[in-house]
Amino acid sequence: MRAKKRYLIFRLHSDSPVGFQDMKSAVWNSVLNWLGDNEAPNADIHIVKNLWNGRQQTGFIRCHPKYVDQVKMALALVHQIGDQKVIFQTVRVSGTIKSGKGKAFAQQ
Repeated sequence: MRAKKRYLIFRLHSDSPVGFQDMKSAVWNSVLNWLGDNEAPNADIHIVKNLWNGRQQTGFIRCHPKYVDQVKMALALVHQIGDQKVIFQTVRVSGTIKSGKGKAFAQQ
């Protein structure tokens, strides 16, 4: 049986655009610091690269349903990427990419 997953749709607020690799490393560092080396693999986190919109600074993170709140907290703890201050806003949690795209970005 296939494992279930949830998608966190987030928006990154910053003064200037942030690149995918910088955002990805900041998220991973925060998740590892918050969950630790033992729990982070259980969260099954995957930052979906082809859904990162560099212009709008929005993206998707896939995780295990049990760890949704933990991943949200790890995102909230990121305050700086490089030299610029940032804020991660969780827009929506969805079970599929299709419904996440449709409902989260229709609110804009």
